[in-house]
Parts: sequence; structure tokens; C-alpha cells
Amino acid sequence: MLLAKFIAIVGPTASGKSELGVLLAKKFGGEIISADSRQVYKGLDIGSGKITKKEMRGVPHHLLDVASPRRKFSVAQYQKLTLKAIRDIQKRGKLPILLGGTPFYVYTVIDGHIFPGVKPNPKFRQKLEILSAKQLFAQLEKLDPVRAKSIERKNKRRLIRALEIIAATGKPVPELAKYSPLFDVFMIGIKRSPKELKKRIRKRLLSRLDYGMVAEVEHLHETGLSWKRLEELGLEYRFVAQYLQKKISYREMVDFLEKAINDFVRRQMVWFKKDPRIHWVSSYPEAKRLVEVKGQQA
Repeated sequence: MLLAKFIAIVGPTASGKSELGVLLAKKFGGEIISADSRQVYKGLDIGSGKITKKEMRGVPHHLLDVASPRRKFSVAQYQKLTLKAIRDIQKRGKLPILLGGTPFYVYTVIDGHIFPGVKPNPKFRQKLEILSAKQLFAQLEKLDPVRAKSIERKNKRRLIRALEIIAATGKPVPELAKYSPLFDVFMIGIKRSPKELKKRIRKRLLSRLDYGMVAEVEHLHETGLSWKRLEELGLEYRFVAQYLQKKISYREMVDFLEKAINDFVRRQMVWFKKDPRIHWVSSYPEAKRLVEVKGQQA
């Protein structure tokens, strides 16, 4: 039995999800739940593109700043907190709006994945940390070719987790089980042409650098985050950390980062393009009209 309805807004990085979410929330009495794997961390503000108080325009936002960046925050933890937030928002008669560009976070909520009950093994992980993503992928391909076909081969964290599950169970990684979805989800995706998106990515990157992204990463390191941990946080934090360690030049940092963000966008769209539930729009009026029509059909 469906508990209630909610909206999910998805799309690539720099497409304008945050602004659209705020406009829809103000129009339909909604509250926003972030579905971003780095915005859950305190202090990761400029680099992660976290929405500011001014940009929120009074709309409540959830699942921001809920974890310390010193400790890894799992997708299972995210799922638990998000389901609670959705129910709390609904109890207050508001519309939950799940918004973000981390596909795994989005789909773990709307499709209700159940995760393998294998606890983290710090010693095992430490042994694997010294290996490259290429070496980890080769191991996984040998032990579990099925999982190797669907995993992000450059994502060390997920590769290590897959190998950890195999080591603990002696079996291939099980497919993510699902419970019956508890929500009637209406999915909206923001579409941008590749040319426009590249321009938006570059503009946003340069804006973040002007706004103090390098100083943010430097401060995080000074307050106790190791260079290794900062690089684990990916994208902006990885390349800025490498620049601050003098591993790369400033120009290399900008060029490598811009390329990495565009590569990430392509991976995001691999997930989203195959989902027929997504209604693609390019403007707020389009999205508003679709939500109104959906409401009339209910």
C-alpha cells in the first residue's frame, strides 16, 4: 500500500536542480531532501555545491550537514535517514521533494534497496586501499564478473565494498534486493544540451574557485582531515587536495577537474537515461505544469 506521494528531481551536475526544487517547493508547499553523497558532510560547502541559506528562500532542506567528513557515511545510513525525513514531512502535510545527482542515493530510496548485512572490516579495507582502482577492478572481475559489469570501475570505495562482501560471504555480491516501494514517486529530470551543460559546468567551477573553494579545502585539512581522506571525497576535493600538496599545478587542477566533472555527468546520465519514469523538462513552467497535471490525475 502506498503511503503517499512525493517528487524526485534528478539530472546532471550543474543543470539547475536546486533552483527548480526551491521553485516547486514554494509553489506546492514542499520541503527538499538532498540526495547528494557529499552534501551530507559538514564543512563540504563550496566544493560540493551545497545550497546557501539565501538560495533556499525559506524552504526547509534535509539531509545536509548530517555527518562528519572524518567518517564514511554509507548509503544504508542515507536511506534510513531519508525515509524518516519523508515520513516526517508527510505527517506535517507537506510535499517531500527528493533532489540530487547521486543516482545510487536516489534509487535506494525510490526503489527500496535492501543492503547486504556485512559489517565493514577496517583491516581488510586497509589492505585494499593501497591498490589502484584498476587493480581492484581486476580482482572483482575475476571473483564476480556479474558485479564487475555493473559497478563503476573507477570508484575505489564501491570496488572495495564489493570485495569485502565477497571475502565475508565467500559468494558473489548479491543483487540488491528490493522491498515494495512505499511511495508513489513522480520523477522530473532537467535536460540540457551537451554544449550548454559544458558551459554551465565551466562557469560554476570558475565561480567556486573565485568564491574560495581552495581555501575551503585548505581549512578542512588544517582542522584535521587528512590529504588521503580529502582525495577520497572525490572531484573538487581530490584535485584541490592534489594542488595543495603540489602534486599538480593550478592550471592542471582546473583542467583535470573540469574533465572529471564532465566524465561524472556522463556516468550520471547512464543511470537516468534508462529510467522511463523520468519526465524531462527544461524549465520551471514545464515542471510546474506536469506536477499540476499529475495532481489532477490523483
